[in-house]
Amino acid sequence: MSKLPDTLRLQSVVPCSGEVTLPGSKSIANRALLLAALCRQPVVLHNMLRSDDTARMMDALNALGVGLTVDNHTQVTVAGCGGRWKPQQQVLQLGNAGTAMRPLLAVLAATLNDDQQLRLDGDPRMRERPVKDLVDSLAQQQAGISYLGQQGYPPVEVCGGLQAGHFSIDGSVSSQFISALLIALPLLAGDSSLTLTGNIVSRPYIDLTLAMLDDFGVRIDTVSEQEFFIPGKQSLRSPGDYFVEGDASGASYWMAAAAISGGSLTIKGVGKDSIQGDVDFTEVVSRMGADVEFFANAIRVTGGQPLQAIDFDGNAIPDASMTLAPLALFAKGTTAIRNVANWRVKETDRLAAMATELRKTGATVEEGSDYLLITPPERWQHATVDTYDDHRMAMCFALASFSPAGVSINDPACCAKTYPQFFSEFSRLCHLT
Repeated sequence: MSKLPDTLRLQSVVPCSGEVTLPGSKSIANRALLLAALCRQPVVLHNMLRSDDTARMMDALNALGVGLTVDNHTQVTVAGCGGRWKPQQQVLQLGNAGTAMRPLLAVLAATLNDDQQLRLDGDPRMRERPVKDLVDSLAQQQAGISYLGQQGYPPVEVCGGLQAGHFSIDGSVSSQFISALLIALPLLAGDSSLTLTGNIVSRPYIDLTLAMLDDFGVRIDTVSEQEFFIPGKQSLRSPGDYFVEGDASGASYWMAAAAISGGSLTIKGVGKDSIQGDVDFTEVVSRMGADVEFFANAIRVTGGQPLQAIDFDGNAIPDASMTLAPLALFAKGTTAIRNVANWRVKETDRLAAMATELRKTGATVEEGSDYLLITPPERWQHATVDTYDDHRMAMCFALASFSPAGVSINDPACCAKTYPQFFSEFSRLCHLT
């Protein structure tokens, strides 16, 4: 499956079994690229994800004067510049990569010289993804940021000036805002504090950022669940070699495929010591009826039992919890996915998109402001699924290939954002007809 067609028809007639090795995590890869650039010595990144999103970050760092050497397809050497940027161009085009836009916005506000100005822009969807809460928080301490289009959204112009002090931010919109501040504030000349307000979404991604900062020699003190103390004047220390974990969000599709089809699948690249919160999708498939085994760097999921509907709070793992939606089509009863309002500000409005596409299979779906209720089809219909240029929509609906009616997926190539080989691997493991 070298080049994907515009519409891909899928139907699997055998269990999804065998072994699969995950690509590197997008969340870890883009953080690692930026942290490596902030070091003063080179960092060799291993198991690097090569995808649309990481390409956007690499292009941006190149434009900032950072030396990047692609040693092979999954190894990149970053010649750290310690945040002393030498911009080669004035506009950073970041596509729809939130893991590039948000942290770069904060880090550049903290590190640009007085005479440097940069514009951060993206594709049409990025211009619909809010950055207001992050910009407001940075503006509390004199960051030079201005909107160049619609207020609260990219494109923005950044010209530095951020000062140390007390910061607060609403944690209910995106954990990427919080991670961006945690990366930027240690670079300031003085000490800072950060207070989180509201219902914090995707907490494991904040913990991931803290763990990675520690790997790069940065100290951040956790005062409470809602407050951090960040000493200033910190320099990032190169770890020399840094391994990018496999993508735990991507692992969720394979867990679900084994659970639905009754296969036994070993997923390599994440394991019992993973620093990614999305590994907790194992709880979902276990509660629904699958068997789960953990190893040092692998997880094995075995299906076979009839799947049962569950009521699940997806706030902590919103990306992986999307996979529960198509999984619910194969479970007895009505599945509830709750507390996922931030699906609406992702690559598309995922609550609306998921409800619309699930109904095409014959399922009964109730869409609320922050939840979905999903009852499986009484009679399956062949669905031609629109993916909204959203990689997770494409990969989620591959699971509908296990239905009696199969599924057709429009624009399957959009999965290149994080998992370019997904459908080749799916075909290999699930023996598509």
